[in-house]
Amino acid sequence: MPTYLLLADGVLLLHLAVVVFVVAGPLLCLLGHRRGWPVVNGLRFRLVHGLLLGFVIAQAWLGQLCPLTVLESWLRVQGGEAGYGSSFIGHWVGRLLFYQAPMWVFALVYTAFGGLVLAVWWRVPLRQKPLTYAHQSR
Repeated sequence: MPTYLLLADGVLLLHLAVVVFVVAGPLLCLLGHRRGWPVVNGLRFRLVHGLLLGFVIAQAWLGQLCPLTVLESWLRVQGGEAGYGSSFIGHWVGRLLFYQAPMWVFALVYTAFGGLVLAVWWRVPLRQKPLTYAHQSR
């Protein structure tokens, strides 16, 4: 049974990583643009970020729970827990991620955040080639 709880904590950490990536994406784009980080100005970063955010927005408007939340909950039940958090990780990371509100509130917040992301992407367009600087010597 402890294996299920360890897996549940792993899913929770993955969930946290996805949330941090999605939330930090626009800031990384702005900061990366100023500092010349080619990764955040590239198509792959923007595509992964946009797909994840689009999935979150769609599931919220459809009234669905995140599959990571469902999987974590199932693992916790399999491990003998009734819900979130008897472990340290489960308790504290869960408190950071999960809030009680009507689903329409989440849909509205996620959609507004999606609008912010689009505004950042418009402000900081994709770069297909790495940055080059005039002072670089060959």
